[in-house]
Amino acid sequence: MTTLKIYPDSGEGAAEVLTDHSEIANVLQGVGVEFEQWDAGRDLPANASQEDILAACQEAIDELNAKYGFKTIDVVGLTPDHPDREAMRKKFLSEHTHADFEVRFFVDGKGLFYLHIGDKVYATLCEKGDLISVPANTTHWFDMGSRPSFKCIRFFTTDDGWVGNFTGSDIASRFPDFDDYVASLS
Repeated sequence: MTTLKIYPDSGEGAAEVLTDHSEIANVLQGVGVEFEQWDAGRDLPANASQEDILAACQEAIDELNAKYGFKTIDVVGLTPDHPDREAMRKKFLSEHTHADFEVRFFVDGKGLFYLHIGDKVYATLCEKGDLISVPANTTHWFDMGSRPSFKCIRFFTTDDGWVGNFTGSDIASRFPDFDDYVASLS
C-alpha cells in the first residue's frame, strides 16, 4: 500500500503515517511534490518490454510531455535476481539533488523516495500506479530494497538523463531502509 511517513530530519521520534492516497498527495503538494495515481490502461505481463510499457501508457505520457517537453523517456526495472542490483541500489542511497526535476511512474512493484525538505523527511513508498515528481534541487534519496522488484517510466527534460549531485550528508543512515520500512507496515 502506498504510504507516507513524515519524520523529523533528526531521525528521532515517531513518524506521522498516512495511507490515504489523496491525503498523501495533498501533503506532498504542500511541499512542492506532485503525486498522482495513473493507470497503464491495460494489464501488462511481467515480461513486458519497454516498448509495450510505453505504448500502454502513451496517452498519459503524451499529456505530461506536452506540459514539460521531455527529451528522454525510458523504462527502468530491477528484479531480485538482477546481477547488478546491489550496485544499482547503492547508487541512489545517498542524499542528492538534481538540476532537473525527477519524474517516475511506477508501472509495477515498489520503491521508496525519501524527500528531505526543511526539517522533515517525507518517506514515500510508491507502488504500482503512483507517479511522483520531485522538484529540481530537492534533497532526496531512493531505496529499492535488497531484493528490488519494480518497473518505472523515467522522464527527463535534459539529454544527460539521471545526474545526481551528492550532498555528502549521512542523513540516510538515520532512517529505516526500504526493507525495514516495508516490514514495519505489516
